[in-house]
Amino acid sequence: MKVPLLDLKAQYETIREEVRAAVDTVLESQQFINGPAVRQLEGLVAASCDCAAAVGTSSGTDALICSLMALGIGPGDEVITTPFTFFATVGSIWRVGARPVFVDIEPDTFNIDPEQIEAAVTAKTRAILPVHLYGQTAEMDPILEIAKSHNLHVIEDAAQSIGSSYKGRKAGSMGTVGCLSFFPSKNLGGIGDGGMIVTRDPELAERLARFRNHGAQPKYYHQWVGGNFRLDTVQAAALLVKLRHLDAWSQRRRENASQYTERFSNCRSVTPPTIRKANVSIFNQYVIRVPQRDALRAHLAEQKIGSEVYYPLSLHEQECFASLGHRRGDFPQAEHAAAETLALPVYPELADEQIGFVSDTIQSFFA
Repeated sequence: MKVPLLDLKAQYETIREEVRAAVDTVLESQQFINGPAVRQLEGLVAASCDCAAAVGTSSGTDALICSLMALGIGPGDEVITTPFTFFATVGSIWRVGARPVFVDIEPDTFNIDPEQIEAAVTAKTRAILPVHLYGQTAEMDPILEIAKSHNLHVIEDAAQSIGSSYKGRKAGSMGTVGCLSFFPSKNLGGIGDGGMIVTRDPELAERLARFRNHGAQPKYYHQWVGGNFRLDTVQAAALLVKLRHLDAWSQRRRENASQYTERFSNCRSVTPPTIRKANVSIFNQYVIRVPQRDALRAHLAEQKIGSEVYYPLSLHEQECFASLGHRRGDFPQAEHAAAETLALPVYPELADEQIGFVSDTIQSFFA
């Protein structure tokens, strides 16, 4: 039995005609830049995230960069974040000239450890950038309390977590801004790159909208230097179709995750994901913790089962950030996670038989 890590073709088969009709509408209109579908998507995503406004961007990375720029964060500033995340989180801080300051992660959720944030705050700190990893929000209340006490912005990297919640509050709605990604592998994935910034502050949303369009308002008049961070109308049209299915897809991922967790309940070698009681995860990934991770992954590949390592090398150890002066051992929980975690197939179209095959294969490896 073949089980890919992700099967986007299976999803497309269920919405093929809807997506083609939506894209054809854009082609017929020839309104490719800031067309009506962009504004419609912004309104619907803002509402779904319990925010006042949303600003479409060209990628999740550009959502982060645009947010940092619009908040005036740059050279001489520090931003506290996690070393265990996709490169874009820290790369965006670096790109605007600010210094990323790392805080280690919680060993169970893999999200930033709020108990270690206070000690990292300095006179140069301007923001905290927590990542809602794998579809589960970080522990936001203490993060928000620290930010308030030090007058810091909170930039939520919710690239993997649209629709997730923390104590009834949606990802992206708790901080100054929330940054989403529509990369095709996401729960709400486009037909190319795309992203969005959500916020409860309408005035900040207007500023963000200007920064994504070279800082211009009106056309050809520039108060600030922004960038070309616009979301293509074709992407917005396809995403509008997919947005209608998002809740059902995320629920199916939760059901698949529950099946895995139940099947692994008697396997001591496998540690399933820890989801906090106050959290609702969307399971953008289902990530287990195992010994002999690389050997297990090779075994799964032999059985034609897809898997992925998110992420094999923590960011404080990446060559491009060597000038930060970190060394191995500085953030041990992130390093352990990089060596022991493995993502399994969890996409909505996954059949029960496939879940059984994946879990049985893993348990037989450790038998």
